[in-house]
Amino acid sequence: MRFSPLFSAAALTLAGFAAHAAEPTPEIQRSASAPPQAVGAVHTLRQIPEACARLEGMFTGEAAQPYKFAVVRSSPNCQPRARFVDAAKAQPSEAGGWKFNDLIRVPSAACPSQRAVVRVWRRPAAVAPPELDAQGRARLYLQDEKARAEAAKLTPVPMFAAAMTVEGKACGG
Repeated sequence: MRFSPLFSAAALTLAGFAAHAAEPTPEIQRSASAPPQAVGAVHTLRQIPEACARLEGMFTGEAAQPYKFAVVRSSPNCQPRARFVDAAKAQPSEAGGWKFNDLIRVPSAACPSQRAVVRVWRRPAAVAPPELDAQGRARLYLQDEKARAEAAKLTPVPMFAAAMTVEGKACGG
């Protein structure tokens, strides 16, 4: 699994996310906003352990791209049980089987009228452990899994997607 270093704000901004008149309630309830962050300070927005991922952000102080957002691998040894996908490609919505998981608002310390807003979506999948064999062990055999993959009958895995927008009035500078 590979994650891009820093996604550009333009690539992750989805018009449908910016204009949510009747936005659904997120599964995770948190305070109205995170502490204000300084320009150039990389900060963790959220950990997603099942996808071995961490969401990071940074205010840039640039008018063209005021906030950079990245999905980074949390540990090289972590074995993911879920996938993190590009929100622009997946276009998550409740109608598509996704659940609105989290809403994170991060104000800028240098420009209080501006904030980054990250919306995290989760697509659940019914994941069951493998059946136990005669020795009472849960085992997967390579030839069986290869055959299932060729037949396109692999078990679906949970997915996560995140979209970021910058809201509010930009400050002069």
